Amino acid sequence: MKVLIPFYSLYGHVYQMALAVAEGVAQVEGAEAVIRRVPETLPAEVIEKMGAVEAQKSLADIPVCTVDELEQAGAIIFGTPTRFGNMCGQMRQFLDATGKLWQSGGLVGKVASVFVSTASQHGGQETTITSFHITLFHHGMVVVGLPYAFQGQLRLDEITGGSPYGATTIAGTKGERQPSENELDAARFQGNHVATIAKKLAG
Repeated sequence: MKVLIPFYSLYGHVYQMALAVAEGVAQVEGAEAVIRRVPETLPAEVIEKMGAVEAQKSLADIPVCTVDELEQAGAIIFGTPTRFGNMCGQMRQFLDATGKLWQSGGLVGKVASVFVSTASQHGGQETTITSFHITLFHHGMVVVGLPYAFQGQLRLDEITGGSPYGATTIAGTKGERQPSENELDAARFQGNHVATIAKKLAG
């Protein structure tokens, strides 16, 4: 069973979370994690002005996701940074290209989940995921979050991302903070959880 992980990452934070999600998927027997990046829409000069050239070079070898791959997957776990409480424009544009899949019902019944990154602790982590869910529901997907079975959500000894809706990380206003081990553990748990549910449904 193929678990597709389409993501967008400007500075690399969401990519780190995607790798952790993939680790969780790989823990489930018969599940294969496939990481893909959604197409970039920013011009090269804008990426340079934003100081993201080096981060983008590190992602260059990751294949760009196609809409067809969504239909071929047994489950899909989307990763996006937050833009004003919503998904980034690159992910929105990618999803807006799935009209034919909606018409054919190609994603109906597939398991889907979302993980995100924000600059600040309360910078739209939950609204980004829940607003993302609207698109998934319109496609008829089976939406899965991050249950409190992941005990790291209850930690009070550190500032950390994570909610019942999905794994999250806090990047800092300049991208200076990297995902914590607790946040990466949440992503691993989510990957495992989604793959386990998809496997059960497939069976």
